[in-house]
Amino acid sequence: MTDAVTTTGLTKRYGRRTALSDCTLNIPAGHVVGLVGPNGAGKSTLLQLTCGLLAPTEGRIEVLGHTPHTGSPRLGFVAQDTPVYGNLTVADHLRFGAHLNPGWDKALAQRRIAELGLDPSQRAGKLSGGQRAQLALTLAIAKRPELLLLDEPVAALDPLARREFLQGLMSYAAENGTSVVMSSHLVADLERVCDYLIVLVASRVRVHGDVDELLGTHHRLTGPRRDPDTLGPGREVVQASHTDVQSTLVVRSTAPVDDPSWTSDRLDLEDIVLAYMAQAGTHGRDRVLEKR
Repeated sequence: MTDAVTTTGLTKRYGRRTALSDCTLNIPAGHVVGLVGPNGAGKSTLLQLTCGLLAPTEGRIEVLGHTPHTGSPRLGFVAQDTPVYGNLTVADHLRFGAHLNPGWDKALAQRRIAELGLDPSQRAGKLSGGQRAQLALTLAIAKRPELLLLDEPVAALDPLARREFLQGLMSYAAENGTSVVMSSHLVADLERVCDYLIVLVASRVRVHGDVDELLGTHHRLTGPRRDPDTLGPGREVVQASHTDVQSTLVVRSTAPVDDPSWTSDRLDLEDIVLAYMAQAGTHGRDRVLEKR
């Protein structure tokens, strides 16, 4: 299998509001995939469709070669705010996970809890935000899923807790070859851990692809003012701004830009994402793409 998730024309509407529109994607297996976009872009909707919590309004989705359904042992899901049961102890959570999941890896769960220094008798409601996130991640990966879905799992964590969470996630993914799709508005975190990127803006996919390929093919061109349409084939203008004498273009190029009148600069991942947001006419960047 080469794709963990395949969608064709996937659409989800709630009455008159469209949460996800005409989404066509092939998310490769064996990768850590970053799903990024502003609040309300459709990230949570796509993840919930992927794990079977929602049904499409239109279109098709296959996950690991099958129609998704809730409770699949092949999927692990950590929802927003890393929900745990405040009145249950850490040990209670592990027993609950073992009861619900026939493929439960008891040794993995207990080893992670010990490595994290969590007290099995501690109630989850008394844990710190980072500890609750780590407990939720432990419950998800002890299922031994083939695909792990994470919906902004580190958004509310402090920088140290975020780093520890991501280190644990990366160690597990690297050791087990698990496919991971993680939504986040923290591009610095995604740039550190993801090798594939999907940008969702206003319910639509704006760009997706291998991170190295995206970084290698996007450039900022600065030169004398000109019509972007004159750049020629193989060059997609993502964003353009102009003064009276100068043009600045963000370009995705499959052909070399060898015009000496242009100054070409490489972009980082945040620059690329913000350019596609601007292309889509998005101005509400309230919580999106923070660098911390």
